[in-house]
Amino acid sequence: TDIFGVNQKPNNTTMRITLGGCAFAALALCYGASAFIPVSQKAVHSRRITSLDVTGQQAESFGPAAFLRKLKADLPQSEWLAEGKGNPNNKINLPDHVRAILDRPDAPHREAENEERTQRIRNRAQEAAADAAALKRMLVDDTEAWWKTPQNVEKGGREVTKDKPLTVLVAGGGLAGLVAASACHAKGMKVAIFEQASSYAPYGGPIQIQSNALRAIQRINPKLFEELVAAGTTTADRVSGLKIGYRKGNKLAGIYDAGDWLVRFDTIGPALEAGLPATVVVDRPVIQQILVKYGFPEDTVRIKSRVQSYEDLGNGRGICATLEDGTKAYADVLVGADGVWSQVRKELHGLGDGAGGFAASGAAGGAIDDAEARKLARETVRIAAKADRRYSGFTCYAALAPHRASNIEDVSYQILLGEKKYFVSTDGGGERQQWFALIREPAGGVDPEPTPEDPTPKLTRLRKEFAALGSGGDADGNEWDPFALELINASSEDDIKRRDLYDGAPLLTTIDPQRLISPWAKGPVALCGDACHPMMPNLGQGGCQATEDGFRLGEELGTVKHTRDIPWVLGAYSRKRVIRTSIIQGFAQLGSDLLVDFDLMMTIPLLGPFFLTMTQLSMPWILRFLYTPEF
Repeated sequence: TDIFGVNQKPNNTTMRITLGGCAFAALALCYGASAFIPVSQKAVHSRRITSLDVTGQQAESFGPAAFLRKLKADLPQSEWLAEGKGNPNNKINLPDHVRAILDRPDAPHREAENEERTQRIRNRAQEAAADAAALKRMLVDDTEAWWKTPQNVEKGGREVTKDKPLTVLVAGGGLAGLVAASACHAKGMKVAIFEQASSYAPYGGPIQIQSNALRAIQRINPKLFEELVAAGTTTADRVSGLKIGYRKGNKLAGIYDAGDWLVRFDTIGPALEAGLPATVVVDRPVIQQILVKYGFPEDTVRIKSRVQSYEDLGNGRGICATLEDGTKAYADVLVGADGVWSQVRKELHGLGDGAGGFAASGAAGGAIDDAEARKLARETVRIAAKADRRYSGFTCYAALAPHRASNIEDVSYQILLGEKKYFVSTDGGGERQQWFALIREPAGGVDPEPTPEDPTPKLTRLRKEFAALGSGGDADGNEWDPFALELINASSEDDIKRRDLYDGAPLLTTIDPQRLISPWAKGPVALCGDACHPMMPNLGQGGCQATEDGFRLGEELGTVKHTRDIPWVLGAYSRKRVIRTSIIQGFAQLGSDLLVDFDLMMTIPLLGPFFLTMTQLSMPWILRFLYTPEF
């Protein structure tokens, strides 16, 4: 049973978190993290007033970490302690413990990059983007749309039958909404999706569909699974891990040269243990194309359509949703899959004016140009304060570089760590690298507009932030591993997008009895994806958890025999999901916050080696928790 006594299938993987969780919990206590306390309840030291005169939270060292950083800076410095070379073992991409897993006969084996595969993957992405631009399979004429006709259900509700199936409206056509609609359609429901974007323009490059999400999709519709795997690039066939961005350390805690490995792990071992497929990366428009084609009937998705408000008709009679253009839509259920700034969430929890906003990611984000992004960055700060979202403290630059990475055959995912920033890169398939540069600074910042003197202001900044060996270094004199600039220089100014990163507390952080019993649902309305559990990208689980949400939502709604049962079924859905997503959300946020002080922790004698060892030991346990076949 879940924490509210609802029957659930036992899941042994929930116990696997214990050892890894204990390690991370110990680190969290040392660090002084305050992960999920709402901003309004935090102590004054965690609040900052931005230039826009609104309250927001900044990621910074505080508690024991702040004390240790100050103590270290005040101690006499010895150049002798910092002299020497890094350990040669830390320069090896594939250590024995990783190679042993990758060499297993049941593990996927790396097929070297080749021109045929590169062109196939790139052409598929271009074809999918063209389909989206042409509105292929989208609803263009809604005159005959089923959802425009009031259902006229009598008080007390109606029976759900094969001839009169459950009807579901989905707000948001990103990954969460598409999967939720596919899951509901697979159970015989009639679905409609309302997406606010004018087209499915790609934003942020390909998406990692990890093993747990692939299993959810496989259980929803085997055809979807087959198409996604065929279109994707396997990333579980190489090493992943953390590197130090620049030379760091001392003889007492260990010396690390720029680009040395700190932690290395594989993702296929835990997946094989759970009997799950290997993680793949697939272009966002290709994922959308596959879901729209095989997940539900043609004309299911109506673009340029934002659910602005809704009315619960009560007594099993469903809902009436009002779109931004005034159009009315009627159904039994409304699912809010409209992102971190969810308008449905705003209405569901009565957050007041200004708490809902235009999404700068997912399906909508690709349609935003630099001028719109500058405006949106400032507006988002105001929206976040109303919506009770936490600013992570990081602004993020992202691009998909059409470049064959120098380490592509050995490494699929790596993070270069620094004190005030870090650089993430992952194989995007088709000899492309998706990268993210996360830099710690206040929310709402924007880049200068291009000028004749500096036509590429984003590239100019990033080249300074990640200045390579021999260049004199960044503003703090740190000379970064050249791999960061390898990818930055392979990207164009127009391809680089910037946005501030926000997450939020799980919806369990409340004293509202209704929300404790039914965290993500009320009446015939429920939330899924970023609308209910936005998380930092460190674990790559945001879209994966949204996929699990969609599967579970379809399973629960598939049991409805009468519309009067919908509120209880949606409440059971949210109770079954909230604990798992809260744990994963917490790990993602804790991981991001710990990275702020990673350079400090690893250079403290005794504590530094212990910190790295615990991080290395905890990763398989965290992955075992993530990669479960039951959710």
